[in-house]
Amino acid sequence: MTNFTTYTIDTAPVKAKPFLEGAKNVYGFVPNLLGTMAEAPALLEGYLTLAGIFDKTSLTETERQIILMTNNRLNGCTYCMAAHTTISQMANVPADVIDALRSNTPIADAKLEALRVFAGVVTETRGWPEETDIEAFLAAGYTRQTVLEVILGTSVKVMSNYTNHVAETKLDDAFAPNAWSEANLVAAE
Repeated sequence: MTNFTTYTIDTAPVKAKPFLEGAKNVYGFVPNLLGTMAEAPALLEGYLTLAGIFDKTSLTETERQIILMTNNRLNGCTYCMAAHTTISQMANVPADVIDALRSNTPIADAKLEALRVFAGVVTETRGWPEETDIEAFLAAGYTRQTVLEVILGTSVKVMSNYTNHVAETKLDDAFAPNAWSEANLVAAE
């Protein structure tokens, strides 16, 4: 196994330091994912920039977390499932939505469930949803803009999920109470 370094602000490459400092200001610590991404400052900058852009979409925090956590689950990213569970809790995403995302069970709210299903279809088909999938998503009350915003959220998760897979990123203590594994799954889509 190739070992990857999880950098601190002090040990990070010079170009990564400002991004890690910014993360520490936001989170109160440097998450291990970002410390690992610091190996490639361009990846770290790209991830943080794209995540910031995703926050500017028409989607609510709950809707964004549905897209992100659906991708985390489908990509089997234990680190990001734990991290986004914690982030969702801090952002007051309804507990039943978080539980559904962690266990791969339907969300009670029909519109949010349509988003969960569509985000899954986009990821599982590698961006080739059927026209009927898009029509069902639009019929649930979403727009063509939202279709494209799902792709944006999926892109953010490719960067973090794949980094965690390759580097086997250690889960931060702050996220440990929400540790997750595929054993949490109840149903298959």
